[in-house]
Amino acid sequence: MSTAARPQPRPSLLEIDAYVPGRSKAAPGVKLHKLSSNETPLGPSPKAIEAFSAVGDHLERYPDGASTALREAIADTYGLNPNRIVCGNGSDELLTLLASAYLAPGDEGLYSQFGFLVYKIAILAAGATPVIAPETDHTTDVDALLARVTPRTKVVFLANPNNPTGTYLPITEVRRLHAGLPPHVLLVLDAAYAEYVRRNDYESGIEMVSSAENVVMTRTFSKVYGLAALRVGWLYGPEHVVDVLNRLRGPFNLSAAAIAAGAAAVRDKAFVDAAVRHNDDWLAWTAEEVRKLGLAVTPSVGNFILIHFPEAAGRTAADADEFLIGRGIVLRRVTAYGLPNALRMTIGDEEANRATVAALADFLARPA
Repeated sequence: MSTAARPQPRPSLLEIDAYVPGRSKAAPGVKLHKLSSNETPLGPSPKAIEAFSAVGDHLERYPDGASTALREAIADTYGLNPNRIVCGNGSDELLTLLASAYLAPGDEGLYSQFGFLVYKIAILAAGATPVIAPETDHTTDVDALLARVTPRTKVVFLANPNNPTGTYLPITEVRRLHAGLPPHVLLVLDAAYAEYVRRNDYESGIEMVSSAENVVMTRTFSKVYGLAALRVGWLYGPEHVVDVLNRLRGPFNLSAAAIAAGAAAVRDKAFVDAAVRHNDDWLAWTAEEVRKLGLAVTPSVGNFILIHFPEAAGRTAADADEFLIGRGIVLRRVTAYGLPNALRMTIGDEEANRATVAALADFLARPA
């Protein structure tokens, strides 16, 4: 009999390092440019705001537990079967549900070296063991992943594009990964930044899900759609996976406001196109200007860049972070990802992008 003096959690839960969001405050008295959380500088669609506001007249009513209007709007936009879509409180909830459903103590969940921090949290929360595959040039290495597949592997998480690096795998490599997995292993394609990618050899995963029994794709409304505050995500998967998740998720896991705003946002193609055009222009400009300063930038297809700093005293990422905060510019420290000498910068509006480049130039020009 246990002699514990109080209830004890499952041991794996105490191995979790709680997720720490990007900082949202700068020095007092300066204008804030928050570029730490990959939020869109254009905000949400006006149509989404209108739909959100309309819900305020009926706050006494429970939301539709099936998120029908949102699933149908997503299905119409992408040409999908709405019955194979599950909506969640952000894609984070869906990733956690997948781990809970398909991992158990003794199982292994696999992901790449600089993969999204939530993967490890979800795997440990399920009582399973996280397994990490090294990357090559800050890019997922398919061979490294396949080399770490064991009889205990049950789920493989692949962020494509990846956060915080911004790199991606072409669809041929994703298919090669899938082909190398046993049929009982679930491949989770996390395509949170898919809308931003402009590469002919990229696919978000919809096509693979349509033809495979062990592939799911997750997406989010927190990035290009500008609905981060509402926490809206969705998953497209085989019917048997969807059935399991609908049994497991909460009965009202999305609010009425999230459902209404999400449905309006995904149908506003013109607004999304404008957000992507803005990112196309300023992603290229910002990366090039930062490189001109002598700093390395990992090539990115998302709405952010990963900036690498030298280890020299006075020139480190930590030094740069403190200097930028003094100018009101908040980037993302990525030490938790194993990248202590890098900062992730969200592509902001013109003022924020120019201000950040100018501040970095001043930082590098000052005496060490």
